Order: sequence, then structure tokens, then C-alpha cells
Amino acid sequence: MPALLLGAATLAASGLFSLRAVAAPDTRRPVLPLPSRPAPDQARIAVGERLFADPRLSLHGRISCWSCHDVSTNGASARPFDRGDDGTAMPLNTPTVFNSTLNFRFTWTGHITSAPGMIAASLRNPHVMGGDGPGIERLRRDPVLAAQVRAAYHRELDEPAVIDALTLYLRSLTTPGARFDQWLAGNRRALTAQERRGWARFQSVGCVSCHQGVNIGGNLFQRHGIFHPLASPNPAVLRVPSLRNVATTAPYFHDGSAPDLSTAILSMARAQLDITLSPGDVADITAFLGTLTGSYKGRPVRAPRR
Repeated sequence: MPALLLGAATLAASGLFSLRAVAAPDTRRPVLPLPSRPAPDQARIAVGERLFADPRLSLHGRISCWSCHDVSTNGASARPFDRGDDGTAMPLNTPTVFNSTLNFRFTWTGHITSAPGMIAASLRNPHVMGGDGPGIERLRRDPVLAAQVRAAYHRELDEPAVIDALTLYLRSLTTPGARFDQWLAGNRRALTAQERRGWARFQSVGCVSCHQGVNIGGNLFQRHGIFHPLASPNPAVLRVPSLRNVATTAPYFHDGSAPDLSTAILSMARAQLDITLSPGDVADITAFLGTLTGSYKGRPVRAPRR
């Protein structure tokens, strides 16, 4: 039985997740390259990009979306826990916004099902952006932004326009051009021998059972700590994260407890698969995961300074 089917069937038999939760993976090709996405209204995307970086959108004007999701680096941050507009630490590590709209759910717990819902929840949460009202009123008084919004939406700035513009902007945050995508597209020279070994090992040990599809994850729920404890015990069931750009997004896990990729790989293999990987296997899988780094606006995604 192929590794994908063996791993998925074993976990399904254990009752830890349902195969029906998977977003139609192609078992002949468990990982798919990023699709080309049609460019929507550029004027509205431009509004969203501006709002994303503007701290005036938050209640006290202390943070912007960019404060936790730095799109000049990895789409997240280097901190285990970011802080919201009220100064309190977030309960979970910040996921990257890159390719996030390709996931089937949002947040680590997956309780939000759409990009507009995610944005609305962040705006209204007192521990994140602090509430949408004061920020929107403040932004309406900016004549340059007001003119940009009127040109794009033919009305004044309001919450629906903010949510729509930020949603369109999030959908534009894809990172094509990863070497693994090039290899999937037929460029046999895109990967080194070590990286190909890492891909083979990634499949054979069962990592691909949960990390598959176009986002190499992000399309099912899974219980963590199946065989051995992994990170903080709660939440017990999480949305499987995407592995795109994973080499740039340390620290890892929902509690930010894994400082580097090698530690995360060793811990995941033991906790989720009951396997102790050799140093060579870890090095090979780490090398493979490095091939999942794509580019944004023509520049490779990179890790922020720590």
C-alpha cells in the first residue's frame, strides 16, 4: 500500500480523524504545485494592502495586521507568541498568512471557515485588533485613503469594505516558484539527491499522510501527541498546518516550543508516528522541506531576524 494510504488508513482506523475530512487528495500525486490564481480587482487589493499595514485600524493604534504577519519576511514573526493591541500575549503561535486562503479552515483550531470570517474575528477581538469601530472612524479622516476607497468601492470606508479589501489582499499572498513545485512540474534538476531522498523518506515514514495536497497540509484536523506527548496538551485537536515556506517559520508548533526545524521533525516523528529518525533521515527531510520555500513579489520568502 502506498505510504499515503497506509498512514491515512492507520490513523483513520484509530478513530483520530476521518478520511472524509481530507480535501480530495490525489493519491497518485499526494502533493500538488501551487495553482495560478486569477488576479481580482487590483484597486481593491491595493486598499487591502494599505489597511493590512496600517496600525490605525486597531483600537489603540498600536498594531497592524503586519505586526504579527510580516509579509516582507515569512508572513508571521519569529516570536513564540505575538501581542495584540491590548498588549496581552496571543494564546497560540501566529501562523503565516502566506497561502493561508488555500487552507480549508483558519487558525490552529480551525473554528473559522472563511477568510472574511477570520478577518472579522480579528478586527472585533479585544485581544487582537481591539474592535473595528474606532479604527475605521480614524481611517475615514485620511483624505488620501478615503479617495482610494471611493475609487475602489464607490462609497466611504465601512466594515464590509475593510473585510472585502483585506480578504482580496490575503488571497493575493501566495508564494509560487518553490523548487519542489518546479520539480513537480517536470524540472528534474530542481532538487538535489539529498532533497529527493528527503522527499522519499517524508513519504515512506508517513509524514505525507497529513501533509499533502496543494498546501502540503492545511486540509484536515489531527490529534497531536498520538504516541508520545507533543508540545502543550491543549488544544488537543488542531488543523494540520501547511508546510509551504516551513523552513522560514520557526519557532514551530501551536505553542512555539520547537526552536528549529530539526527539533520539530524529530518530535513530530516520535509523537505522531512512533518513529525515531536517524540523524541522516532528519538531515534529508530538513533538506526536502527547504525546497518548499516560494517567492513573494519576486523575492524568496525568508526567516525574520530573531
